[in-house]
Amino acid sequence: MGVDYIVWIKGKTFAVGDKLVFNYPSAEHTVTEVRKDDYFACAGGNALSNDRSGSTNVTLTAPGTRYFICNIPGHCTIGMKIAVTVAGGGPPSTAPPGATSAGATAWGTPGPAIVSMVAAAVAKLALS
Repeated sequence: MGVDYIVWIKGKTFAVGDKLVFNYPSAEHTVTEVRKDDYFACAGGNALSNDRSGSTNVTLTAPGTRYFICNIPGHCTIGMKIAVTVAGGGPPSTAPPGATSAGATAWGTPGPAIVSMVAAAVAKLALS
């Protein structure tokens, strides 16, 4: 809550093979992937996927834009949503194999971009 993800995501690049990791209190939030129209309507009824495990991993497998919302009533409408555009047509990111090109901390305050991956730590893309 309280993070402007539209502002946060500006200037970040994502490539095929990058992994988004959402860490959040499982009883308080969801990571729900939706289509573009549902993203703008904050509607999760026709979700492409929905997870409330507290640790959601999403591998970006193709170029294009992916849309994620928190499907807890009222959360999306106050800004708990993020659209991630995956670059296409070029080489993968310059990060080491398995690493990601952008990240943040868990459903809260955004952190710096990261380019290394440690066992259980990959880029953490927060939805607050």
